[in-house]
Amino acid sequence: MLKSMTGFGRYELINGQSKIMVEMKSVNHRYLDLNIKMPKKFNCFEASIRNLIKNNVQRGKIDVFLSLENEEETNVTLHYNRVLAQEYMDCFREMKEQFGVVDDISVSMLASFPEVLIMEHIEEDVEQLWDSIQTAIEGALQELIQTRILEGEHLRRDLLGKLDGMLELVHKIEERSPVVLNEYHNRLEEKVKEVLENTTIDESRILTEVTIFADKICVDEETVRLKSHIMHTKEILEQKESIGRKLDFIAQEMNREANTILSKANDIEISDIAIELKTEIEKVREQIQNIE
Repeated sequence: MLKSMTGFGRYELINGQSKIMVEMKSVNHRYLDLNIKMPKKFNCFEASIRNLIKNNVQRGKIDVFLSLENEEETNVTLHYNRVLAQEYMDCFREMKEQFGVVDDISVSMLASFPEVLIMEHIEEDVEQLWDSIQTAIEGALQELIQTRILEGEHLRRDLLGKLDGMLELVHKIEERSPVVLNEYHNRLEEKVKEVLENTTIDESRILTEVTIFADKICVDEETVRLKSHIMHTKEILEQKESIGRKLDFIAQEMNREANTILSKANDIEISDIAIELKTEIEKVREQIQNIE
């Protein structure tokens, strides 16, 4: 199944008053390039997140945004130090008796003394937290993959249309080549007649010249290879694995054959067709850059 490298995925996981949100967007890249932005408390899961994505995506520059919103404040507990508070009260009582002062200590005043109130962070369940993150990552990842598949199908249809157009251009070159050779033969024969006038024409010499010319302009090998590359590309487009790099290599080979045809062309019509062919190949190469 053909996949584009362009896509977007989003997933929200609500757990109580907490919400984990994951967004992924991907664009073209020669290799797999992951950029993950997330809260520091999730840093311990980065390797696992990368492995999860690598198992599902082969190529592309993927930006991952992971956020935690409306987090419940259940990971903090507050209590007071009974022993220390009692010692404070004993000291105040002793001071009252010794100095005959009024005992005006209130609860809020007692709580303001150092280390009477203690705030502690409760350790989160790491496995449970990872389960939530993994669920959110997988949800966004599946949506990303689906958009890449949908875009990939559009690319496949577009490429097949361009490849059919390239085949038509190759057929035009094949049809035109013998016409060019025949026209050269006729021009050469007419020119020899003009030069020699009534003298007998050496037909074998003309055939020799035509043969040499035919060898110079012959593009049979190039057109055969081009058709083979085009048909091979069509076959690869139906494969399920990552095919972008393979198609890029074949497109380079097609461009090489088109350049050879253009360099051999001794006919304006074939030159025009070859230029059009190169233009179509370049369009195909641009589209291939989007394929995973």
